Amino acid sequence: MASRLNPYISFAGDAREAMEFYQGVFGGRLTLSTYGELGSPDAPEAHQIMHGMLETPGGYTIMGADTPPGMSHHPGDNITISLSGDDGDELRGYWDQLSADGQVTVPLEKQMWGDEFGACVDRFGISWMVNIGQPQE
Repeated sequence: MASRLNPYISFAGDAREAMEFYQGVFGGRLTLSTYGELGSPDAPEAHQIMHGMLETPGGYTIMGADTPPGMSHHPGDNITISLSGDDGDELRGYWDQLSADGQVTVPLEKQMWGDEFGACVDRFGISWMVNIGQPQE
């Protein structure tokens, strides 16, 4: 198997909701394992997600988990997930869902370099960039 780069997102108790949201955006197969299932059945965080993985039909793999007790949570610090390609309809669809109930920091529109580009922070505090490339002549 070739190497892959997969974003792994840390959440503050809402990993299940976030990962299910991303499944709704991108489609695919979602697997979730809780702290309770993986060895801490009586802990207060037993219902929280220890590991989640979404594998999408488009070839994306997004992983995530709730921040374990005792660790600091810093949503979205120093991370932005970038989506790019030339399938404008697909990427605009992702944009519409990711930016809904979030904060648009750069509207998705044509930029000086010729592509459509936008940036947003979704409702879970994760930063996204979408770049729709224009067909090359």
